Amino acid sequence: MISVLILTRNEQHDLPAALDSVAWSDDIHVFDSFSTDNTLAIAHAAGAHTHQRAFDDYATHRNAALTSIPFKYPWVFLLDADERPTPELSREMQQLALAAPPQVNAFRLRRRDFLFGTWLKHAQISPFYIRLVRPQHARYTRAINEVLEVQGIVADLSYPLDHFPFAKGIAHWVAKHNLYSNMEAELIYHQQGLQNPSLHTALRHPDFHTRRLHQKAIFYRLPGRPLIKWLYMVFLRGAILDGAAGLTYATLQAFYEYLIVIKTKELQRGQA
Repeated sequence: MISVLILTRNEQHDLPAALDSVAWSDDIHVFDSFSTDNTLAIAHAAGAHTHQRAFDDYATHRNAALTSIPFKYPWVFLLDADERPTPELSREMQQLALAAPPQVNAFRLRRRDFLFGTWLKHAQISPFYIRLVRPQHARYTRAINEVLEVQGIVADLSYPLDHFPFAKGIAHWVAKHNLYSNMEAELIYHQQGLQNPSLHTALRHPDFHTRRLHQKAIFYRLPGRPLIKWLYMVFLRGAILDGAAGLTYATLQAFYEYLIVIKTKELQRGQA
């Protein structure tokens, strides 16, 4: 069997469906950042274990959950409130958790993001995530857009995890990414990112997350990043093939990148 970890902060809108999607587990943990809505009541009604901790940054908060919660099972499925495992993925995870060799400490899956009911098959930049782990062998790094590092082998799952980032509306997505851009700008300003990124590693390294780390570090050094990102998503990634949803998503992502750029410059001007 598998334990489930869901991190929350005012998730009364999305949490019920998330809990329903993992009702096959008898060890669900909701790790809450002092919600002010009905999140905890919903979790309690569903029979989930609840824990609370003040949020500081994403990596520290997630690591605290992995290390402090007494999970019932050796495998933990990491789920956000706006995500839903397909029935096929749920069955596959339970089967592999029983049969996984000891050297395999995590499983990676493909996440499908949706907008306007459309799967952003081409527009989605980062579709692969590690979500099934032995927690003692996993650790998050980077305060924002965190990366999960695993000691041991990371195997692959065949079925997808569905993600609905716009379930609360466009305004909620923009507000959340306004906060994300603050944190990204702080990271860049204080030079907490990768100092010497390698183009070869960014393109050729076998591990997706290592490639992504170097790609982002190189990307942050480019002029005109918002426009480059929009062109890359629309034409190289093929967001235009996802129709109106793909073009909308690419534009929102370019706007997010623009916020990071101008907030980083604002911090630099303040220092000057």
